[in-house]
Amino acid sequence: MRKRSQLVRQRSDQILSMQNLVARNLGAQCSGNDIKRWDDEDIDAMNLLDDQKLALKANLAVMDCLDRQVHTLERRILASTKLSESFQALKSVSGVGDVLALTIALETGDIGRFASPGQFASYARTVDSRRESNGKKKGEGNAKCGNKHLAWAFIEAAHFAVRYDAAIKRWYQKKCASSLSVVAIKAVAHKLARACWHVMKDGRPFEASRAFG
Repeated sequence: MRKRSQLVRQRSDQILSMQNLVARNLGAQCSGNDIKRWDDEDIDAMNLLDDQKLALKANLAVMDCLDRQVHTLERRILASTKLSESFQALKSVSGVGDVLALTIALETGDIGRFASPGQFASYARTVDSRRESNGKKKGEGNAKCGNKHLAWAFIEAAHFAVRYDAAIKRWYQKKCASSLSVVAIKAVAHKLARACWHVMKDGRPFEASRAFG
């Protein structure tokens, strides 16, 4: 799963490179989903220099190769991993599919080593390390403590949850009204992490109304 995450980040780098090249030379904005549907003929039709088209095709070829490797890893992992009850329970959490459920379950290990949902949320880096006193910043803890892979998984889950779960989206929008969107999405990730502790600990399905009520 960690290798898959590495390849996904490299694929994102290719998409960003293509977006930047098109924006600089054509003044156009292209979404990642649009770029994923491009082929060489689409690039040839653009009003770009031949070298610029070649650069885009190189990005596209690398991206296609990375896609194939990511899919190969996913198939192997799903086929060879012993799927636990925790994995199945995690799939009930809003924003969590097969990949994120596997990441969370495997990176967490024995949920019993976390005595409380707060401890698990802290390990998943969804808790602010900033220390305040009387409303003033007094320092920060070590922001690198915990598991960066869980941190990534819960941020990804938060983005999917606010997109597809109406209750979580409403909670997120209220949070955005009083804070920055990046702070609001981190707050969603924190609540999802706490909810996942209960899901893995008790085996109960996720309930958005309880977590975001």
